Amino acid sequence: MSLERFLKNAVSSWMSEEGPDSDIVLSSRIRLARNLKEYKFPIIFSRDEAVEIINWARNGLGSESFSDTCSFELLTMNDLKPIEKRVLVEKHLVSPNLAENAPYGAVLLSDNEEISVMINEEDHIRIQCLYPGLQLKEALIMAGKIDDWIEEKGVYAFDEERGYLTSCPTNVGTGLRASVMMHLPGLVLTRQINRIIPAINQLGLVVRGIYGEGSEALGNIFQISNQITLGKSEEDIVEDLLSVVEQIIDRERSAREALVKTSDIQLEDRVFRSYGILSNARVIETKEAAKCLSDLRLGIDLGYIKNISKTILNELMILTQPGFLQQYAGGPLNPDERDIRRAALIRERLILEENRE
Repeated sequence: MSLERFLKNAVSSWMSEEGPDSDIVLSSRIRLARNLKEYKFPIIFSRDEAVEIINWARNGLGSESFSDTCSFELLTMNDLKPIEKRVLVEKHLVSPNLAENAPYGAVLLSDNEEISVMINEEDHIRIQCLYPGLQLKEALIMAGKIDDWIEEKGVYAFDEERGYLTSCPTNVGTGLRASVMMHLPGLVLTRQINRIIPAINQLGLVVRGIYGEGSEALGNIFQISNQITLGKSEEDIVEDLLSVVEQIIDRERSAREALVKTSDIQLEDRVFRSYGILSNARVIETKEAAKCLSDLRLGIDLGYIKNISKTILNELMILTQPGFLQQYAGGPLNPDERDIRRAALIRERLILEENRE
């Protein structure tokens, strides 16, 4: 399969499209946790109950379109190969927990992969809307519509005082997790990030790496999300997060401007060295690739490098992960083979960009 055809089939809309403030905000995500009243929660339910819930989702949700423009396909985890499940995690369409620890789990995916509904993860239902750029409010509106649509087909576990009931107490209330994925090389290079992260944590938000809890901030990419779900409305949670994100965007842009003023030639040299590595390397590890891709994207945003799509960071940070590399290769690869394949895929992707001119 050619890389161009592979990309067409593999790249989600949030990876290939630009959105508001997409020079810094790569994506916005809203996730709602819900449970069905008539079933035990996944932490204690039986296999038969799990199968019943999947059948309910297949017959009530997967069998009809949400709207004239959106239909879902149901995928059960047991029917997927390990590499296929890993690819879904790498694309941020399912959680690692669903892929690895939910034998009776499933996911409903929309055609453009902006919407995914996880079944039998930590909760019976987890609705996720993933948009490019800073579109938290738009994602919240869509998640609300999906939520209402699902509630027409089942009764949620809900308490008048506590709100939506969930397996983990930290999700009780709105059941909402709002997050943005941000590219912050300016704050990292100016060493401001070490002061900013503790300040963000004090505001009831949490900063994580590209794949959430426990993951590393590869390529200067950070996820910022809310921690509090009880005692606030969904709109207030999103507004609070937006307020902080907008301040970080301003700080990042100021940091980039300061770098250009004080270290322009050094910054340009850093960008083009990374571009040279990506264009010519025959072997490249994940961390080095992430660092060089971050530099390349910064160079594109600052105008040092022209005629390369801004979304290349979004794409290649995902496409160079182990699952995707093995899917593109058509079979399992050991770590050394993945490093070789990663370098080749990046070179091919850059050549595609040049040929489009």
